[in-house]
This record gives sequence, C-alpha cells and structure tokens, in this order.
Amino acid sequence: MKTRSRPAPPPPPPADAALAWWDCYASLANLWWSRRTGSLPTDDARLQQLVATARAQSPFYRKLYSRLPAGDVPLTQLPTVDKAALMKHFDAWCTDRRVRLAGVNAFLSDRTRIAEPYLGAYHVWKSSGTSGTPGIFLQDSHAMAVYEALVLAQWENGLLDARGASRMWSASGRAALVVADGDHFASITLWKHLGHANPAIEHRSFSVLDPMPRLVAGLNVYQPAFLASYPSVLRLLAHEQAAGRLAIAPAIIWSGGEFLGERSRLALEDTFGCRVMNEYGTSECLSIAFGCREGWLHVNSEWVILEAVDAAGRPVPPGELSHTTLVTNLANRVQPIIRYDLGDRVVVGPARCACGSPLPAIRVEGRTDATLEMRTAGRRIVRLAPLALSTVVEEAAGEHRFQVAQVAPDRLHVRFEAQRDASRARIWSLASTALRQYLDGQSLANVKIGLDRHRPRADSCSGKFHAVTVEMPCRPSRRA
Repeated sequence: MKTRSRPAPPPPPPADAALAWWDCYASLANLWWSRRTGSLPTDDARLQQLVATARAQSPFYRKLYSRLPAGDVPLTQLPTVDKAALMKHFDAWCTDRRVRLAGVNAFLSDRTRIAEPYLGAYHVWKSSGTSGTPGIFLQDSHAMAVYEALVLAQWENGLLDARGASRMWSASGRAALVVADGDHFASITLWKHLGHANPAIEHRSFSVLDPMPRLVAGLNVYQPAFLASYPSVLRLLAHEQAAGRLAIAPAIIWSGGEFLGERSRLALEDTFGCRVMNEYGTSECLSIAFGCREGWLHVNSEWVILEAVDAAGRPVPPGELSHTTLVTNLANRVQPIIRYDLGDRVVVGPARCACGSPLPAIRVEGRTDATLEMRTAGRRIVRLAPLALSTVVEEAAGEHRFQVAQVAPDRLHVRFEAQRDASRARIWSLASTALRQYLDGQSLANVKIGLDRHRPRADSCSGKFHAVTVEMPCRPSRRA
C-alpha cells in the first residue's frame, strides 16, 4: 500500500547526477579504507576549512567570530551556538546569499515539493519544535553525498549473513519506510531523494498515522527486505509480528529518530530474526553515529565532531554523563553547524571499543516518549506511537510546544505553552479536531480529549520534557 503519493521531483541534470554519484562513492571509499586500516583522518583540516567558509560567507558567523584571531583557531575557542540563535538570524546564517527565510517558508508550505531541491541546489527539511524552537535546515549536494556514504559504510559490519542475503534477494531488495510522511521532515525527504537516485531499488513509504491494521496489511502485501522506522513504531510492529498479524521477513531493519535501548534492539532482532541497524542522527547532522554489537554508538568522526561537555562547557571524562553535547557538521557548507548545542546527554566510551572499531564510542541518554495503550469501547487495547500523536498536533495547529498526556485508559489531556485565551482557543480547536479524527480512525471514538489549563510539565525524575506522556495513577495490586 503506497500512501499519499505525490509527483516525483524532477530528475537532476545528468552532469549533476554523475557528480553526486562520484562524490558519494569517493567518500565511501575513503571511509572503508580509513576504518579498515585504522588510519582515521584528523578533523582539523576540514574544521578550519568550514570555519574559513563561515567567516567569509556567513554574516552571522563573521560577526560571531569577529574577536577571534585570524587564521586557524582551536575548536574549544570557538563560541557555541544553538537552534534559537541560528533561526533568529536565519538569513545571515546561510552562506548562499540567495537563501531567505521567507522564500524557504513558502517552499515548505507546498507539501507536494518534498525532496525537490530548493533553488535547484539544496535539500531542505524542518525539525519538530517540541523542544521549544522548530528548525529549518538546508543541505548542499556534498552533504547529501556524505550522509549517503556514511549509511552505506555501515553495511561493512557484517549486517547480512547468508540467510539475510537470501531474504534480500528473494524480496528483490524492496525497501519500506514507516514514517511521518506528510511534511518536509528529514526522514521522508532523504528517503525520496535516495529512491530517485537509485531507481533500480523499489522504495515505498507508509504513513505512521495509518491505523495499525491498515499498516500491517500494507506491509504484509509489500513484504519488504529492508524495513526502516522509529524505535517506538518498530516495537509496535514487533508486537504485531509476535501476535501473528504481521508476517514479514526483512533481511535488515534500520532504526533511527528516537532512542533505541540495547534491550529493545535485541528484542527486535529476536522477533524479526534479522540484524537491526541503530543510527543516531538529528536534523542538524543526519548521521552522527551508528550502533555496534557491544551496544555502543560509534561517532562518524571523519565528518562529525561530537563534544560531551559539562555545564561550564568543559569536556567530561569517559564514563561520566555529560550535561549536553556539542556537534560540528563538517560536511555542510550552506548552513554551517559549528559547536551546536544539541541538548542530548551522552556518555563517552572507552578508548577502544571491544567490537574493534577505531571510531569514538558513546551512549546517548534515553529520551523517548511513551507508547500509549488506549482502550476501545469494546475494551480492546490499541497501541499508539507517540510520534504519530505529536505529528497530528503539529501539522494541524502549527504549535510546537505542547504535551499530550494519557490520564486514563480512555482519556487524553492536552497542554499548550500559549497562555493567552484567544491563542489557546484557536490552537485547541485545531488540535482537538485533528486528534478526534485520528483517534476515530484508530477505532478509538470513545476516547475523550480534554484541554488542560496547565503548561506542559517536565518529568519529575529526569527533568526532561516529553511531548507524549502517560500519567495514569498506579492501582495497588490485590496481593498488596
């Protein structure tokens, strides 16, 4: 079942396509060589080239770095940036002076143009703004080639055994992505780009908003050899597979976009009988790290600089949880990401991972919203992916700071940051209508939706904000 089909973007000129292909596979060859031999390139040369480009072509960085000495500057002397600052100075941030926020917003408002190059040169996507500030990110052709090479390089790690290779062959390499596909998000944009660049491989996307029976039926018909989605959605699909309603035999599964714990990864591999590729990436830097068999994530240090720092911005020692993480994307020149505060907390691993990889190892603190188990009028349990609920509210109301809380088996409360009555009334009208339609499609017409007058709440234990939470009171057991 193919969902929400749209016109394909126009093909790039043959010369541009050939150049992109060469860039990708040249990067891939360099990655394979350096990782096999252990002779990883130093990132200083690429960093200084990026800083020089930012200083020369980005008015934002030129002003930010105005007090720094000329020439090469050590990484730790560069000031940090965050999403709010970059979005506030969007026009001055971009190195291509043709790029303007008004024009990009007009492009993003047309959802039929997903994966179409903006200005004929840049792929553009937006991030969800549940952290407070939505982001818009442009990627030049070189960055896209590097991202593709970083994903392809993971296949070197023995992901396919003889059985997996047989599955891949029997399914003709069919690839399926279960994702929020209705807007210019990174996952669906890259997916469409890869499908257009590799027409010999059949790619199909499925909407995470579809009712589970419809999604299961579509996957059963399609029988993908490669399945990709968010961890929360993969766990729901694993439940359907274990129950016998889903019957697919993928050769490989890709997980990204959310935190995937080691237990969850092993459970997915046991249920589907194949390896799971665990990737850590963000809209700002699409492929930061990838998982190994020892449970660590290995940083793609050839193209990514990741700094685990304390509250004062100082490096934390191995084994200690960082206060935040700074990322520098060495591949993208149109929107320089240099010492960007991700907000994620990580633990730096040992100097050399037991898996043998020469790349730096990290573990990311788990940040994941709760999967809801709602009860139908007939007392059947329907499981809802948190990303589906947050996507419904974002797309309908254009609101990015909200919280959906399950307070009973058949009741949801919604909280908004906006406090003015007029703003809240408008947002609530749009969000509640969209949630009602979504829940009705999930056989949950009985579920009540209420507006909570309080602001979104942080988790009482971790202090982290979650867009989707479960806040049902625990019932004392009969034994107790």
